[in-house]
Amino acid sequence: MFQTTSYSGDLAAGYELLNKQLAALLEGETNTVANLANASALLNQFLDQINWVGFYVTNSEDSLILGPFQGLPACVHIAFGKGVCGTAAATQETQLVADVHQFPGHIACDAASNSEIVVPLVRDGKTIGVLDIDSPEFDRFSEIDREGLERFCETLLRFI
Repeated sequence: MFQTTSYSGDLAAGYELLNKQLAALLEGETNTVANLANASALLNQFLDQINWVGFYVTNSEDSLILGPFQGLPACVHIAFGKGVCGTAAATQETQLVADVHQFPGHIACDAASNSEIVVPLVRDGKTIGVLDIDSPEFDRFSEIDREGLERFCETLLRFI
């Protein structure tokens, strides 16, 4: 859900607007770290009921390392296949988790997190990172969130 102070309307339309704002924000900038930082700040500003949003980037063929984010300090290294982020990286499929405590091998970086969505960033068939968003609310993320965030990541990939 978008903050009512920032957006009033339906969720899908909100993601469309957010996607346009991302493209405008990143236009002309080629620095990957700067673009990931601004993308996480943009999501943090417009999404409500979240407590962490950011990126893990591929560090080696089979591991992720913490990238730009908004929120409390986080886990630094995550192996492909481990936890929600590592699963998204390994499978190259978005992970939408209503209750992280029920996810096998969940890595608890923040005990306040109860649900999570992780969208893989894939270029030329290789995982180059993941977008990770946590919420203290159970079942916070919907299929509309999944679709909107996957489009957001498609736009982001043009700039990193």
